[in-house]
Amino acid sequence: MVLLRKLPGMPGWPAALGLRLPQKFLFLLFLSGLLTLCFGALFLLPDSSRFKRLFLPRRATASAASSSSSSASSSSASSSSTRDTDLPRSPPAAAEPRHASPAAPRRLREKLRTAARMAGPPAHTAPGSRQQVQGGERRAEPATGAPSARETRAPYRFDYERFRRSLRHPVRGRRPGEDPETRARRMKVKEMMKFAWDNYKQYALGKNELRPLTKNGHIGNMFGGLRGATVVDALDTLYIMELEEEFQEAKKWVEKSFDLNVNGEASLFEVNIRYIGGLLAAYYLTGEEVFKSKALELGEKLLPAFNTPTGIPRGVINLGSGMSWSWGWASAGSSILAEFGTLHLEFLHLSELSGNPVFAEKVMNIRKVLNRVEKPQGLYPNFLSPVTGNWVQHHVSIGGLGDSFYEYLIKSWLMSDKKDSEAKKMYDDALEAIEKHLVKKSAGGLTYIAEWRGGILDHKMGHLACFSGGMIALGAEHAGEERKQHYVDLAAEITNTCHESYARSDTKLGPEAFRFDAGTEAMATRLSERYYILRPEVVESYMYMWRLTHDPKYRQWGWEVVKALEKHCRVEAGFSGIRDVYTTTPTHDNMQQSFFLAETLKYLYLLFCEDDVLSLDDWVFNTEAHPLPVNHTNFKASVQ
Repeated sequence: MVLLRKLPGMPGWPAALGLRLPQKFLFLLFLSGLLTLCFGALFLLPDSSRFKRLFLPRRATASAASSSSSSASSSSASSSSTRDTDLPRSPPAAAEPRHASPAAPRRLREKLRTAARMAGPPAHTAPGSRQQVQGGERRAEPATGAPSARETRAPYRFDYERFRRSLRHPVRGRRPGEDPETRARRMKVKEMMKFAWDNYKQYALGKNELRPLTKNGHIGNMFGGLRGATVVDALDTLYIMELEEEFQEAKKWVEKSFDLNVNGEASLFEVNIRYIGGLLAAYYLTGEEVFKSKALELGEKLLPAFNTPTGIPRGVINLGSGMSWSWGWASAGSSILAEFGTLHLEFLHLSELSGNPVFAEKVMNIRKVLNRVEKPQGLYPNFLSPVTGNWVQHHVSIGGLGDSFYEYLIKSWLMSDKKDSEAKKMYDDALEAIEKHLVKKSAGGLTYIAEWRGGILDHKMGHLACFSGGMIALGAEHAGEERKQHYVDLAAEITNTCHESYARSDTKLGPEAFRFDAGTEAMATRLSERYYILRPEVVESYMYMWRLTHDPKYRQWGWEVVKALEKHCRVEAGFSGIRDVYTTTPTHDNMQQSFFLAETLKYLYLLFCEDDVLSLDDWVFNTEAHPLPVNHTNFKASVQ
């Protein structure tokens, strides 16, 4: 046996081994590597939390990650400086609801995931938390002013009864004596809703949409593995229409089958406006706790999308891992104005219900970024870099890519009970720039809103942009006296133009986009723009114009839409979009969109209701037509 330690009076052990100098050097090099490896292994051994992740059941670890999933502190983001959809919805040939939101290319997704692994897992921190490393273990501690939802939920309770007492009108109205014809038309819309729901329930319950021709369900790839988009979108419509049995069916599905532990790539925008908006509205209308708890849990899953240098969220998020990225087709990895600008209403209510300010902080930071960046000609382009906070290209649209950003400005002011003066100023300034640069009048006298591409106008208007008549009317009600009538007139002219796009088609339904060039007015000139996918924007403007002017033509125009839907879109097992509005024998696209139940039928129903049904004094509608309450007061309950 050879002694490896040096003893007095003896040469060192390498010499004792009779090694030559080069051999000694190699031996020492090998030994130093061995020692480095041994010591390094001590730091690489799994700590207790890693052991848990390795040996606990998958469901337990998934729920643990879900409960702590969130964003890093909002302060770090700020310091580091399909309207119905706000992206163009896909044509029927693609059979995708709203816009076809292409996933990021595989190579881009792999790069993003690799970068995230190197940077550490932001999804494993509590909302509004900062990561600290102590004793080799990464743990989350709440950042000042942003307590986690779990911490705040215990001492905080939203006083639902007090909220309901604050409403100025009964949710479903008082229904005084009314015109029999109006009541009959309202009942017809109610029958259409029941028909759409019953067929969805029979053939596609739990799927995202119904395919009425083939009598099966459609899931799609916009919701990150979430199911039941039609269920959640339909909840408040069923309730308002007093379809009690159908509402209970939908509620039961949410209670028993709506699973949020999914792992897929979702559109931040679509999940927010459809699922969170639908759940929030259902809670405020009924007080059922299941809707609130699901909305808050889903809201926390969206927070990691805000982990960018500017705090501007990216458009796509994996609801399981918290990884987020921009759409592959978005210019230079940019975020979309209508997507990150259509979060404010829902996120403020998430803070209101949870007592957790992180949701409100995220959307208020978006305001700060937008107020800081220079606006060309006072206009807001559609693409913004979430890294630099600068515009990527100067394309401005009041239709797809931009639309509901403007809608949420005026509605944020109204929802705040007219206290959010910043939102009102942003809306007023934006509308002034839009009117100056984009509002045009055709040779035939039709007023329309063109698109702006770096100073060059594209004289077309998308169906999505037809919401703007109602938006301008809503804002006109609260404009100064010298401008009020001007905006009412402008809203009426734009709504009339959108009506003309319907009246000039063979089906009396409007195309996806219509143009004002080459002698053509308010008609589609391209085959790819002729389709109609049960969109709501035109009847949305009819509803607002009726409530603000009570001109009977708006109800008549709405009834024309009802008849056209019945004639051309109703099939044996539901309602379907059509591929060409300029033929009386159209081909169906085999898709009953969830927003048909959430918006189109709801707005038609409200058009034939009295004004106190979902009164505009008490409610604002999100861009999916889900009613959210005006914050007349603070509804925090006193905690005993």
